[in-house]
Amino acid sequence: MGRYSAMARLACVFTACIAVIAYNVFGKLTEAAGTGTDIFETAPHSQDTEILPEEKEEISSENTETGDSQSSPEAAQSKDNPEEKAESGSSSATASVSGNVKGKILSQYISPYNAGLSYSNVYLKNGTSHKIDIKSLLSSSLSFKLKKNDEPQVLIMHTHTTETFMEDDSEYYTDAFTSRSRDKTKNMVSVGDIVAEKLNAAGIKTLHDTTEHDYPQYSGSYTRAAQTINSYLKKYPSIKVVLDLHRDAVSSGESDKVKLVTEINGKKAAQVMLVMGSQSEGESGFPDWQENLKLAVRLQQTLEVKYPTLARPISLTTGKYNESLTKGSLLIEFGTDANSLDEVHYSAELVGNALASLFNTLV
Repeated sequence: MGRYSAMARLACVFTACIAVIAYNVFGKLTEAAGTGTDIFETAPHSQDTEILPEEKEEISSENTETGDSQSSPEAAQSKDNPEEKAESGSSSATASVSGNVKGKILSQYISPYNAGLSYSNVYLKNGTSHKIDIKSLLSSSLSFKLKKNDEPQVLIMHTHTTETFMEDDSEYYTDAFTSRSRDKTKNMVSVGDIVAEKLNAAGIKTLHDTTEHDYPQYSGSYTRAAQTINSYLKKYPSIKVVLDLHRDAVSSGESDKVKLVTEINGKKAAQVMLVMGSQSEGESGFPDWQENLKLAVRLQQTLEVKYPTLARPISLTTGKYNESLTKGSLLIEFGTDANSLDEVHYSAELVGNALASLFNTLV
């Protein structure tokens, strides 16, 4: 009887040990699975979180001073644009040491080298049905020349002026700040100031308009921006290039935000992207869209030669984005709402340098 009792006790101990081991193994597997999800979402070079372009608000059909009608391909795209939904669904995007934590800030790098089209340091993602020949665009002459005199050659402005960034390099964001600010030292005006300073220092006369086209009303920003651009073109017919400087916004999952960052000369820089419109079927008023694209591929090439990995692939899409108002219009996005001001301001310096180098070849 004692023999059987001992055996029974041994069997119970053995069963308990097996249960403990199984519990621990299962826990580790569950933890690993969860970690795998996070890694998948934040893996470098992944295109899963790329959302182009940052904002496609509905454009009014109201005529501008030049008679250009803002159609609504942007509006059609915005219905399925998760990035816009992420930004409109939550006004909190900038982190601070205070406030309630709302999500993580994930660093990501989007490689330009995975673009569908490439040639001679130019990388382009074609979201249209147009056939694009980068070699031909690079070899074709631009329709304008710049001058180094007292006449304005370049206009810098912002359709979404109040777009802003993180105040510091943080791993999370809270509800302490919003992704928009009227503080010109923290929003897109600060970026435009840096680029304008670089161009003026290079002898390219540049004007910087700081009108808040997205405040107090966000809807209709592009229509109001078109009026501003046209007023400058009328007052200063010498202007050949219009730069509309924006920022992007990329999310991961339900609450986390993504900052797009690379390293240039040992320092963190927010990645930038050129968003170029085109004339699609059913839309008119943009017959010269390829003239803008000629300038865009030259800037992309200059950026890649001077600062490899700084620029994401050019995003060629449908819509106008007011680029139909000149033959030298560019929309440039700097980082995302999760990038720090320091990262974005450094990128503005680099882009300013690249623009100065390029424009000096157009004199």
